[in-house]
Amino acid sequence: MEKSMRKNDPPEAFGVFKPVGHVVMSFKSDADLEAAIQALLARGFAASEFVRYSPAQMTAQVDLDLQHATPLASLGQELNLVKAHRALAESGYGFLVVHAPDDLLRQRVAAIARMTHARTARSYGRFIIEELIDPTPGENQVFESPARGLDVPKPTRAR
Repeated sequence: MEKSMRKNDPPEAFGVFKPVGHVVMSFKSDADLEAAIQALLARGFAASEFVRYSPAQMTAQVDLDLQHATPLASLGQELNLVKAHRALAESGYGFLVVHAPDDLLRQRVAAIARMTHARTARSYGRFIIEELIDPTPGENQVFESPARGLDVPKPTRAR
């Protein structure tokens, strides 16, 4: 079973961020991100089970990932998702990475993501990365591939 990640040693695959056994959520406002943290704590998650990234911290993480990405990173979704994180971070979105290695925990995190207005909530498995919440009304998800681009509409600026 995967263990909780540490910000100074994030899990990766092919040189890019891939926190298997975790859910990565993005938030437009600090207030929504803080509400998610409080909801996690209230539902029994320990503070050691999640990591918060400010927009600047996520941008720095993406910069490192892009420097160290191997050619194999472009075969799956990992590189596209790293680029999607950058697009959101550059628009002021903060991130919360939550250790949720089983279905029950993922469902709890997804409910918190919906309740606290997360923009995205992606569960990272070994082979599949799954979006846990519906897209914003009026937006459609598309199949991601390096050829088709990112499954992230142009983000709005943070509140």
